[in-house]
Amino acid sequence: MTLPARSGRPPREPRTTWGAHTDTGRRRTVNEDAYLAEMPVFVVADGMGGHDAGDRASAAVVEVFRSLLGRGELTFDDVTRAVDAAHSAVSSIAASTQRGAGSTVAALLAIHHEAELRWLVVNIGDSRVYRLRGDRLEQVTVDHSVVQEMVDAGRLDRADMATFPGRNVITRAVGEERSAADYWLLPVVTGERILLCSDGLPAELSDEALRAGLTLGGAPAQTARALVAQAVTLGGRDNITAVVVDTVSGGVSAIGEDITGGLSLSAESTTIEVATVRSRRTRARRG
Repeated sequence: MTLPARSGRPPREPRTTWGAHTDTGRRRTVNEDAYLAEMPVFVVADGMGGHDAGDRASAAVVEVFRSLLGRGELTFDDVTRAVDAAHSAVSSIAASTQRGAGSTVAALLAIHHEAELRWLVVNIGDSRVYRLRGDRLEQVTVDHSVVQEMVDAGRLDRADMATFPGRNVITRAVGEERSAADYWLLPVVTGERILLCSDGLPAELSDEALRAGLTLGGAPAQTARALVAQAVTLGGRDNITAVVVDTVSGGVSAIGEDITGGLSLSAESTTIEVATVRSRRTRARRG
């Protein structure tokens, strides 16, 4: 798959709307999730390290990405530098605590690439990005977790991920050495709806429940609030955060462009690569 050739014309600026909501849940006393929702930067971070560090770690990740706002045209290199800065910020927090600290990050950023405006999806850990087109929901990101590895190996059903005892063990985290980010480059498609969430949402809602909620939920802010409320009602075992982004107009036509899947990007350069970035695994467990 290749990107369109450079046309020399300025990229189209789509019209987007968005909304977000977060809840501590029923079993936690501190909300270690943090989020940012402001075009062109949308982020969900889920902190680890307990009340003295987890919330600080996720907040630090969000603040790093917040620095990308107001810069004008964002590039892939701008985003990779932000990921590096987030690693450094969380590492500093971890060094100041006895238990250490870490965070996941799932981000959606509108960047300019080859004279086109594209969505760049970033992931470290098991916070997720989903994309809804029509009535079809797909998970864009791939969890960095032990249960995901078991699913990939055929030893666990995807439907059982949310209830598996080791579901909270992740294999990459912001602040952990050698925990590389995965990147996907996607077209901006008119009519699409994108969901960013912490793992507390899919822990309570099945893929079908997520699809139904995104399809029938109304405006983005209303949808985000309804999804989180439903997850709390069904158990609320963890902090729960949802960010919903709609492309209202100005994107490409779903008919006119192949929008199945996406392109993986290497963090070493802006070269399009087939393989997703991989790194040596690290183990992190949430409290």
